[in-house]
Amino acid sequence: MKYLLLILAFFFIACENDYLPKPKGYNRIDLPEASYQPTPDTLPYFFEYSKHAKLLRDSSWITERYWINLFYPEMGAAIQITYKPVTDSIIREYLSDSYRLTSQHNVKAYAIEESILELPSGLYASFTELEGEVPTQAQFHITDEDSTDHFLRGALYFRTATKNDSLAPVIDYLKQDMIHLLMSLRWSE
Repeated sequence: MKYLLLILAFFFIACENDYLPKPKGYNRIDLPEASYQPTPDTLPYFFEYSKHAKLLRDSSWITERYWINLFYPEMGAAIQITYKPVTDSIIREYLSDSYRLTSQHNVKAYAIEESILELPSGLYASFTELEGEVPTQAQFHITDEDSTDHFLRGALYFRTATKNDSLAPVIDYLKQDMIHLLMSLRWSE
């Protein structure tokens, strides 16, 4: 009987409902220190890209000769780089395509901000940041000084279903890598 009372007492004490809400938690994201390496000299352009990225040939069905991906395996992200040589007056078509690809995100973006970056080489690049649940959070395009020889476009993509607000530190980190890429860009002649 003594043991039965002890078990019943333990049962009533242990069944107390004292629920407390759990504090909000965030994923811990440890970002590596930025360090860079040069692109190979087999490309018609040169820039420095992150040592934490793998330079891969673009394998999409529409790929062209100098298209590459800077793949960040630890972050599940890629910066897709497309290059087109400029012939005749086709530059307008390339620029139009670049702006059209950006504007397609108007459906989900709640902010699209374009800035013009002046690069150390004297060139100017269009750098666009998109906010909201969009597939690409940053894009850029640039041509050579006279827009007669080169056109380069880049876009940041993630291979994850994680919401962009949770990825914000990674997105900011990769935007800085994209800006460094542009600041170190020069054309191979």
